[in-house]
This record gives sequence, C-alpha cells and structure tokens, in this order.
Amino acid sequence: MRLKLVPSETKIDFFNRWRLWLGISAVMILVSLASFGLQGLNFGIDFIGGTTIRTESTTDIDVAVYREAIAPLELGDVSITEVFDPNFADDQHVAQLRIQTQEGAEAAASTMIADVTAALQAVDPALTVQAVESVGPEVSGELIWTATLAVVLAIAAVLVYIWMRFEWQFALGAVAALVHDVVLTIGVFSELQIRFDLAIIAALLTIVGYSLNDTVVVFDRVRENLRKYKKREFKEVLNLSINETLSRTVMTSVTTLLALFSLYFLGGDVIRGFVFAMIWGVVVGTYSSIFVASTVLLWLGVTRDWSKKEDPAGTQFGNIDA
Repeated sequence: MRLKLVPSETKIDFFNRWRLWLGISAVMILVSLASFGLQGLNFGIDFIGGTTIRTESTTDIDVAVYREAIAPLELGDVSITEVFDPNFADDQHVAQLRIQTQEGAEAAASTMIADVTAALQAVDPALTVQAVESVGPEVSGELIWTATLAVVLAIAAVLVYIWMRFEWQFALGAVAALVHDVVLTIGVFSELQIRFDLAIIAALLTIVGYSLNDTVVVFDRVRENLRKYKKREFKEVLNLSINETLSRTVMTSVTTLLALFSLYFLGGDVIRGFVFAMIWGVVVGTYSSIFVASTVLLWLGVTRDWSKKEDPAGTQFGNIDA
C-alpha cells in the first residue's frame, strides 16, 4: 500500500479566502522590510570583513571570562559564542570569536591573533585555536555587491524563461512568488539576527530554484487544462490544476523537509544557517507557488485562444505521489 499524504482527488477551493492568504503574505513582507530597515542583517565575516577565531578546550567555556580576558586589547566589536553540537565529545567545548576589522591593519594580522590567543590561554591553559578565517573590508564590500547581483540576475532569468515558455502573465506570477520567498527569507534572518553569510546566498539561489520548480509544475497543468476545458471559467481551471498537482507538491515538500531536518539537528553548526534557510524556503516556496503565483495569474488573466496543437506536458504525472 502506497503512502498518501494527500488523497488522489481533492476539491479544495484555494481562492475562496485568497484575500486572507495574500493579507498574511503582505503583513509578513512589511514586517520583513521593517526589520531589515531598522536592524538590518547580522552579516557574517564574509560581508563585513574581520576575523573569526574558533577555539576548543577540554574545560567548560565561560563567555564572560573570555570577554573580560580580551577586553584590555581594545579590539572593538567582538562577539563570543559557544558552539553546541550533538556530535561533540563530553570534554569538547568549542567557542567562536568574531572580531571586527582593525583599523590600519589587515584583518588577519598575526599579532592580533597571537594576542587574543595568549589572553585566552591565560584564563584557560587547555585552550587551542582550531581555525582562523579572515576577510578584508574591500573584499567583503565586493561580495555584498556580487551576492545581490546573483540573486537579481537569477530572478530576471526566471522572468525571461517563464515568459518564453508560457505567457507574460505566468512570468509575472512566478516572479511575484520568487520575490515573496526571497524577501521573507531575508526578513526572518533579520528578525532573528541569524548570521547572514555566503552560504545563505547559496541557500537563497537554491530556494529560487525550488520555488520555481513547484510553480512550473502548477503552471504546466494550468496550460494543459486551459486547452482541455476551453469553456470553464479561469478560476475553475486554476483550482482544478492545483488540486491535481497537490499530492505531488505535498509529497515533494515533506520528503525534502525530512532530509533538511536531519541535516539541521545532526549536521553540525557549520551548515545550520544554510539548512535553516532551506527549511524556511521550502515552506514559503510551497505556499507561494499555490497562493501567490496562482492568485497573481488569476488577477492578470490569460489569453484563452490557444489554437496550437497540444504538446505532451512535462507534468502529466504531477498528481502521482512517487
């Protein structure tokens, strides 16, 4: 017996409360923009420049003692956090120090790293430095620009692709969903002040691809059904198309989330930010492909005079679970 998270045939009216769903999206977008404007992002070392020092000790870590030990060095903005990981041994205690770029010196100045190490070893002789990561201010500024450009170009490429494959109304619906997903992902990172680095940019681009895949599956079925049911109202066709692909959409999202949650809890702190972005992106991407992209398409309408010979669609098995 096959596992079915959603019945094979559903008759859900996805546009019965479309104002509610779009209202929730609008509020979340406004909160995201407000959070970004008021407190910005907690940029990682990739974007702000500076030095990250990762230490390890066999004794318990006291962040307050560490901070007091390096205070006389007057290094400016210093962030000290203890790293937790279920894979660590009982006597393995890891801390991460983030130190801002020092004026008049390179970010990875060996003297500064040596001074920090000596100060920490004075209060914890068992401490050792495991890794040092440094980025200069010029490089970090360039990374911010290139990362922003990468996301914008990805969305622009999606606009052109959907426009060529379907119609411009489909393209605008898909892009609206992608912008929705990217803004909400950036917003949650701003609100929770989770470190935002190059790994998160990679997650954003992956989210764009995942959300687009979901949207194209629905739009392909819409195109099929518009040719099949030429006399039905457009809203009916949209509802039918979403219901026919719902089983596939839910199964894909759930299986992806199972893998991501495993990585989040067992993968260690190094990839935790990336995985969190992916989990959030899968949830909002699935939501937007149904409620945002399709609603925008309903508003814009489409040309019903499709006299072209029907081609086999790539989603002819879109309602199959496995």
